[in-house]
Amino acid sequence: MASSKMRRLTVQLGAVVVAIGLAACTGTPGPAPSSSSSSTAPPEPAATFNFGTASMPLGLDPALTADSESYRVTRQVLEGLVGVDGTTGQTTPLLATEWKDSNNGLSFDFTLRSNVTFHDGTAFDAASVCANFNRWFTFPADLRKQAPGISFQGVFKAYSDEPVFSIFKDCKVVSADHVQLNLTRPFTGFLKALTLPAFAMSSPAALEAQKANVLDKVQNGQAVSAYAGHPVGTGPYQFSAWDESKVTLSSYKGYWGNRGQIATINFIPYDRAETRQQALLDGKIDAYDLVTSGTFDQLVKKGVQIIQRDPFSVMYLGMNQAVAPLDKPEIRQAIEMAVDKESLIRRFFIDNTAQASQFVPPKLSGFNNNAPSLGYNPEKAKELLQRAGYKGEELKFYYPLNATRAYMPTPEKIYAEISRQLVAVGLNIKPVPVDWEDGYLQKVQSPGDHALHLLGWNGSYADADNFLGPLFGEARGEFGYSDSEVFHKIERARAMPDGDDRNAQYQAINAEIAASVPAVPIAFPISALALSNKVESYPASPVLNEVFTNVRLKP
Repeated sequence: MASSKMRRLTVQLGAVVVAIGLAACTGTPGPAPSSSSSSTAPPEPAATFNFGTASMPLGLDPALTADSESYRVTRQVLEGLVGVDGTTGQTTPLLATEWKDSNNGLSFDFTLRSNVTFHDGTAFDAASVCANFNRWFTFPADLRKQAPGISFQGVFKAYSDEPVFSIFKDCKVVSADHVQLNLTRPFTGFLKALTLPAFAMSSPAALEAQKANVLDKVQNGQAVSAYAGHPVGTGPYQFSAWDESKVTLSSYKGYWGNRGQIATINFIPYDRAETRQQALLDGKIDAYDLVTSGTFDQLVKKGVQIIQRDPFSVMYLGMNQAVAPLDKPEIRQAIEMAVDKESLIRRFFIDNTAQASQFVPPKLSGFNNNAPSLGYNPEKAKELLQRAGYKGEELKFYYPLNATRAYMPTPEKIYAEISRQLVAVGLNIKPVPVDWEDGYLQKVQSPGDHALHLLGWNGSYADADNFLGPLFGEARGEFGYSDSEVFHKIERARAMPDGDDRNAQYQAINAEIAASVPAVPIAFPISALALSNKVESYPASPVLNEVFTNVRLKP
């Protein structure tokens, strides 16, 4: 690969900038307040920026989706109490300027930024914060079934109908600019969890007017509300339009912070890496995400600027233990030994992508250098299948069409190779292709007949719990995994203070999960963006916190 010929610059959880014929630098990690000491106002944003994406969003209500393309848009429109440094993954002030915890970590007091308004002109204040938290806490059961990607449960464990199990207790308005969030038990990653796009603040007036909890519309195979088609936040960009060809945002004149150079953003989907590349070369777009290994060399030869993100995601082959014979550990172990991870990475991922033996990336505390891995051993896989009494039962293998994600560059090709490897050891595989925009996520994350599936997880903040909690912290339809001992250990680790004991607990959890093989972690992928000559710098972030006010365009 061409990247081996270039100097690679790496910072912890940072972006790698590969300058091919152009100089590049990274932007600042987040929006900063406008300077009040300057005698001249900053210039009004004027540029139009066309950004190529891998697919349309699955909905623009971040509280009800776990889709990275949805979050790419909502990060521009909505903001949370706490921001995340795009490079380090650590917390930064955003709608809250400061905070403190008390009562042994059970209460958090936030001082809110003053003179902030939602895009509909209503005030952002403590009452609006509580309106958002109370909405998430009281999500009705029917809605939760319709939207399996809700982050609230993964973070806070339960809702108001089961308060004894929930980490969230209540939200109290102390004054207009002072709000208190109370927990039922300590949660070390609480502040980091608040950086998730799912916990961004929406206008309570817009939520009510657009019946945000009524999912009576369908968008790309997902049940969505009217609000999910027109979000209203406090961010630097406000929603303008969403049609069959693009999503358009415009600079919000009343924004409290830096508005940058871009007045209009068009997010334009191209479901193939080749079509994204050609659109950039033809000048139809100014940048695009998710460069694949198959197009990397061509971009290099044409002198295109490429920015690589440090790996902060994991791709895996999911297995559903609710579907026989995957309830037998020997069958799952055989599947792991049938998968040649090295070959997959060499063929389908960008150089320097690492093999995964667990679900926590190496840069995070809790990564276990000694997590058990069965390795690639097709002959042993055949023996295990025979020993387990496998009789050729059909295994439905779901994989997405027309999708590229940071953790999954070319799913159709990856499926074909993994399927070939599984068939080679004697497994009976039935392909089930599902278009990404036809509800793929909901199909594989809900209970069903999916025996195997391709998916991944992109981390949003620097804590092992951000990976293990959502994937293996509770029973989920995706895996049919119900190890109460692991659930309890993850719950205990979340409450432990940062330090060696907490790291050791997560390392032990990683080893236990790896040994039981609820899924096969395959790779910690490196993802990359391509930029046109128009772009001077782009704020690439491994946690995907890429706000476009920080894009710098050439004069």
